[in-house]
Amino acid sequence: MGRFVTTLKNIYNIEDLRKRILYTLGIILIYRVGSYIALPGIDVKALSTTAFMSNSREGLLGLLDMFSGGAFSNASIFALGIMPYISASIVVQLLTLVVPYFQRLQREGESGRKRITQMTRMLTIVVTAIQAPAYLANMVNTVGTHSGVFHSLTGEVIVGRLPFSFIFVSLIVLVSSTLFIMWLGERITEKGIGNGISLIIMIGIIARLPFALSAEFVSRVAETNGGLVVFLLELLLLVGVILVTILLVQGTRKVPVQYAKRIVGNRQYGGQRQYLPLKVNAAGVMPIIFAQAIMFLPLTIMGFSSNTESMSSVAAALTDYNSFWYNVVFAVLIIVFTYFYTAITFNPTQIAEDMKKNGGFIPGVKPGKKTVEFIDNIISKITLPGSIFLALVAIMPAFARLLGINSQFAQFFGGTSLLIMVGVVLDTLQQIESHLLMRHYDGLTKSGRIKGRSPLPVQ
Repeated sequence: MGRFVTTLKNIYNIEDLRKRILYTLGIILIYRVGSYIALPGIDVKALSTTAFMSNSREGLLGLLDMFSGGAFSNASIFALGIMPYISASIVVQLLTLVVPYFQRLQREGESGRKRITQMTRMLTIVVTAIQAPAYLANMVNTVGTHSGVFHSLTGEVIVGRLPFSFIFVSLIVLVSSTLFIMWLGERITEKGIGNGISLIIMIGIIARLPFALSAEFVSRVAETNGGLVVFLLELLLLVGVILVTILLVQGTRKVPVQYAKRIVGNRQYGGQRQYLPLKVNAAGVMPIIFAQAIMFLPLTIMGFSSNTESMSSVAAALTDYNSFWYNVVFAVLIIVFTYFYTAITFNPTQIAEDMKKNGGFIPGVKPGKKTVEFIDNIISKITLPGSIFLALVAIMPAFARLLGINSQFAQFFGGTSLLIMVGVVLDTLQQIESHLLMRHYDGLTKSGRIKGRSPLPVQ
């Protein structure tokens, strides 16, 4: 406890770090306040009596609601959250892997990155402009136009078809709010403690934790056969899953790299052994996102199929989150996509060339083609256990639901939400620790240093 207090004092004594943390907390407060401001013309009390809120907390919509911190189900101005920007970033990232123009921009350094960032922002506007009408249409179809939820700009209840003025204002607010959230994330990255976009997503996820935890606690306490003991065991299980997720996020295979000695003037450079850190889970959460997108195809196909009776049994098995076949197919897709995404993002040839240019080599391995084959062989071997553990973490919420844990609390036992939370927390702690070490203070841990999701490349 004393060390914790000392660390807090050290953080407070560093003026730049203190200002960055306070600035970040201020931005987070603005984001959370905006999550409770309803869209113009929406009666939240009337909306709470409809099925919209409950439907928005299940399935894919439930995932979006979690990422937005409940703003999606509350019909808030921040309902779409930061997800349109994430979607645009994923598209641009994939384009940099297959389109020569984007690859050329990536090699141009700072100017190329600025151009890619600008394209991502423009694509975010396009994605938001598509998602905003879909969000309004889903709300209208769920609550109906005779429920007293929608009001005109003058305060009158809208009955029947929504007027153009209401739709136009709602779309402008949703698009502008998403761009505002994107701006808040960039401000945290520039003037705060970094990782702004990821931090906003994590705050949205954590915001749902108290409600889910309290709901689970109330349901367990109401039981007469040792419900409180079961609740404590659930918390212990959650801690265990978090520890396993930390191991998955931080797991690396260190490949020794020896650099040749170089004498420039009177100084000697190189001659030291460094390590090339190869991530056990180099793909991050992307395989889960791709697999979840594929798992929604059966519903789409069934909607366009004329022979719905023959498709209903297959679709039912592949849309039930607790079913055996859903989780088996989901896990297999995650393993496949982990290999796929690692293959398109990890370039052993480029690593071998950069190593050779800097006078580095792997002991016992010839530079050039042999080095490429050696690195490729290692990444192929460590990706298998990494993909299996990633699949297990992804389907852990299904096991939690089978144990009787409510669906909202079960989402924190694995999946995309847990991986994002663990990764962002580690990155944030790494940023804070780097400020402490730079000012010659002790780090956050007694021994060792905190590693984020992206280890420093070998030099």
